[in-house]
Amino acid sequence: MKKKKKNKPKIQGNLSRSIIDILRKNSGKTYNYKQIASILGVNDASSRNQIIKKLAQLAAKKQIEEVDRGKFKIEGSKNYYTGVLDLTTKGYGYVMVEELADDIFIANKDLNAAFDGDTVEIYVYNRRRRKRSEGEITKIVKRKRTEFVGTLQKKKDFGFVVVDDKSMYTDFFISGNKLNDAENGDKVVVEFEEWPDKADSPFGKIIRVLGTPGEHHTEIHSILAQYGLPHDFPEEIEEFANKIDTSINEEEINKRRDMRDVLTFTIDPKDAKDFDDALSFQKLENGNYEVGIHIADVSHYLQPGTILDDEAYERATSVYLVDRVVPMLPEILSNNACSLRPKEEKFTFSAVFEIDDKANVKDQWFGRTVTYSDERFAYEEAQHIIETGTGTIPEDVSIRKHSYSVRGALVEAVITLNRLAKKMRAERMRDGAISFDKVEVKFHLNEENNPTGVFFKTAKDANKLIEEFMLLANRKVAEFIGKKKPQKTFVYRCHDEPDDEKLASLQNIVGRFGHKLNLKDRKTTTSSLNKLLEDVQGRKEQNMVDTLAIRSMSKAYYGTENIGHYGLAFDYYTHFTSPIRRYPDVMVHRLLQHYLDGAKSADEEEYESKCHQCSEMENLASNAERDSIKYMQVKFMQDHENEEFLGVISGVTEWGIFVEIVENKCEGMIRLRDMNDDHYVFDPEEFAVTGKRTGQTYTLGDEVYVKVKNADLVKRHLDFTLLGNREEVEAS
Repeated sequence: MKKKKKNKPKIQGNLSRSIIDILRKNSGKTYNYKQIASILGVNDASSRNQIIKKLAQLAAKKQIEEVDRGKFKIEGSKNYYTGVLDLTTKGYGYVMVEELADDIFIANKDLNAAFDGDTVEIYVYNRRRRKRSEGEITKIVKRKRTEFVGTLQKKKDFGFVVVDDKSMYTDFFISGNKLNDAENGDKVVVEFEEWPDKADSPFGKIIRVLGTPGEHHTEIHSILAQYGLPHDFPEEIEEFANKIDTSINEEEINKRRDMRDVLTFTIDPKDAKDFDDALSFQKLENGNYEVGIHIADVSHYLQPGTILDDEAYERATSVYLVDRVVPMLPEILSNNACSLRPKEEKFTFSAVFEIDDKANVKDQWFGRTVTYSDERFAYEEAQHIIETGTGTIPEDVSIRKHSYSVRGALVEAVITLNRLAKKMRAERMRDGAISFDKVEVKFHLNEENNPTGVFFKTAKDANKLIEEFMLLANRKVAEFIGKKKPQKTFVYRCHDEPDDEKLASLQNIVGRFGHKLNLKDRKTTTSSLNKLLEDVQGRKEQNMVDTLAIRSMSKAYYGTENIGHYGLAFDYYTHFTSPIRRYPDVMVHRLLQHYLDGAKSADEEEYESKCHQCSEMENLASNAERDSIKYMQVKFMQDHENEEFLGVISGVTEWGIFVEIVENKCEGMIRLRDMNDDHYVFDPEEFAVTGKRTGQTYTLGDEVYVKVKNADLVKRHLDFTLLGNREEVEAS
């Protein structure tokens, strides 16, 4: 005799969410379980019992209210908020809600299929005995991303993709017909499709096979894919760009200020391919100087509403990885039409200043120009002129054979502009600007893009010369529009004051190295920060202190509401000088011309939205650039596994010690479980770990010797073996 099959529940989806949605859509009205069952379209006994049970649970959690026996309602939006989910590597997260003082803790069981960065609706529990604000996600309002990079674990006719991102708490199930010919172990891009209610993993499909993990090409493309960044231009974009008229025609010249006869030159890195800024210089009869900052007129070629402009806006920035540049604009513009190459006429957008010998701006002019670059200098060449006062550039400094020996006028221009730049910089410092001259890690690469050496890039006078005049143009353009009455919509580069807690933490850490910060007010804070950054120059802790000081600052962003720039000590600041590689600069050019033409204020809401997109993409590009450096550092260290290195302890955590190697700035971890000579205990107050038996202590800033234990290219992670304190190792 056959057993009777039990009726399976017919409820689809998340029952809690379904009930809450019903009550919220009809806030204030009461419903019993029968009415809810009817709306859900179920009438079997099992489903009704589930509803009765779930209603009791929601009422017990105070998410809904039982106003009469068996009758429930919800009060409007009470305890419901919208925010962005920030997931930790441990599988739980926090939601940042503007209206609430605290971030809301979300346990793993309450994530309800949300991923890191998603905009979500949450229900916040009443605190009662809870020490922190907690809640659960009730709805995913907007997915931040739907594509993820990971490694395929292929079974017979299906597979799972294990995602690289450490904040992802689940893998993806891939059915056989959605494997896209990927093989077991391949690095792939998976697209999220759905997460069925009863499934352990979300369902996805493989949309791109990146290659074998650990291979250079695979890993670089993985970094780009991880952040949703493109690696090439669609064919239709290239075709559109190649059809643009890039000729320097008389009709357009006649609409512009002609500055082709004024001495003009560029100073850029020796390996630069695009030159988006040039300086012009001439002495005026009254003894003052006319200095022009000439920027490629990208907005002349990049017209709103075109597919090319849409593509540039989506990218928002060029991405600078260790071995390549992913440009914002196709090569026809970035390296040709908009590149201010020597001996070529170009359309430019200019800020022209009359400056006296004390570096005071006496007059200014903004507008479209046509210019001719007389010479191209590398930073090394300009630095040689500054240091020697001569235009005779030796072969080991020169990037190419100059078409003629550098004329006296060019030498005079470089030397005079350097003198003016130093005065402008000194004034900025007096006004409270912070001098972040962080050392940049660079790599010598061979033809196969393998790192053969590490070197450090530091800013010299030639770099600072260009920086000061770019800052001048950016500041004066922002002031010119920002001070207009009535107020005009504009794009500002904003930098808020630092967080007091982060500054206090920085003060605590640098105190261990004998440095002090005075946080009494803004002036003492910036002054003591500058002294700190100067004092650590060349010392073992320099890179760590530089990094921590930068992290203590607020993050700069683009916005239409001007709050000034704290780090530069400017009341008004924008980005005007790099439209080839930054979309905000293109917007600034368009708005500046718009107002020079006497037009009314642009739509603030539209530009605020564009600013948000540009800030988001800048952040992603910055993360990708950082990951590519980390990848190349790990790759470099693979070939040095048996060597001993002197390092500085740059971080101490409950699971290990971070050490930065002095000679190449590569950072790795010594795991506490691998320190076999003792049982080490983490002391967060002292930034140290101490051995229980021996009392041996390793603390932040200590110099230690390490050896590479493991170099993992896929995880972009170095593991070190600790050899001992510097004194101990060198004495043995």
